[in-house]
Formats: sequence, structure tokens, C-alpha cells
Amino acid sequence: MGLFGKKNTESKLKVSVNKDGDTYTVLVDGRLDTLTSPQLDAELNKIIGNAKKLVLDLDKLAYISSAGLRVLLGAAQQLDGKGEMVLVHVSEAIREIFDVTGFIQVFNIE
Repeated sequence: MGLFGKKNTESKLKVSVNKDGDTYTVLVDGRLDTLTSPQLDAELNKIIGNAKKLVLDLDKLAYISSAGLRVLLGAAQQLDGKGEMVLVHVSEAIREIFDVTGFIQVFNIE
């Protein structure tokens, strides 16, 4: 049992990268939070220098925290002027987080 009698929700994240020319599609599966955001950050840093287009598929993203938002923002800033970043398959729950935080204006969401 965790704090306040609730079971701890374990942070898990799976990141898969597919390359097609200079387009990279990154499938993000799980929770993107303080514990897991360094994992996505490391994966993005490996590919961002070679990407003309970065597609983040958030179909299986269950949760995103401010730490996760910082990773996405950092990737968008690194690509600025060098390529584009697109978020696809964004659930209503994740879209609502982007909306509340103002990030809906920052990201290209398809």
C-alpha cells in the first residue's frame, strides 16, 4: 500500500522507434512521468539530430506529467528550424492535459 492507503501505480514506459528515411516514428506506451521521462529523453536525443520529421505516436500513452511535457517541449525546441514534430493518436485525456497547460498551442497535433 502506498500513501493514503492507495496502491502505488508503478511507472512503466516502453519506447519503440521506427525509421523511414529521415522520418522517425516513436511509439510511447505507458506513463510518461518523473521516473520515466529520462528514458524517452534519452531515446529522442539519439535520433533528433538525424530527424527531419519526428512523429510521436501517443496512442498507448496512459498519463503525462509536467516532466513528460518538458521532454516533448525540449524535443520540439531542438527540431525548431531543422525539422518538424507531430503528435498523433492523442487521446482525449492527454489532449485535455495539453489544453489545460497551454501546450495545445505549442505542438502540432494531428
